[in-house]
Amino acid sequence: MADFTLARDSYGKLTLTDATGVEHRGISPVRAFPIADPEHGIALMSAEGHELVWIERLGDLPDEMRILLEDEIAGREFMPSITALRDVSSFSTPTVWQVETDRGPASFTLKSEDSIRRLGQDALLIADSHSIHYLIRDTRALDRHSRKLLDRFL
Repeated sequence: MADFTLARDSYGKLTLTDATGVEHRGISPVRAFPIADPEHGIALMSAEGHELVWIERLGDLPDEMRILLEDEIAGREFMPSITALRDVSSFSTPTVWQVETDRGPASFTLKSEDSIRRLGQDALLIADSHSIHYLIRDTRALDRHSRKLLDRFL
């Protein structure tokens, strides 16, 4: 059971009331491992950047609090997952990629091969020319055409 409560204030900001009854306005949830283990290790940070609460596992919270935190995190984090590569404008960078993501079709410019970073054996993090990050969770799960295009840049 949590020894704090969460609510939104009249401005829509997240407010935490701790076990002693002190109210902290404008708190921010921060994941310790946003890609590798997003459900574990979440810090609730004060507006001044101090950790107020550590949440070991998001699923252990009461549903109402969990939903508030998930909504807040979703509003702060934007990292679409690439599900397929449709086309690339050329095989030398910079190049424009046409992709399918979990949020719909997207197009972005890859500045260099250095903008693709491996995360473990089969995951990739790709930064576009505007520093938006795209995630490929498992390169093995991509279709053959997508893997063929991707191999040209790895």
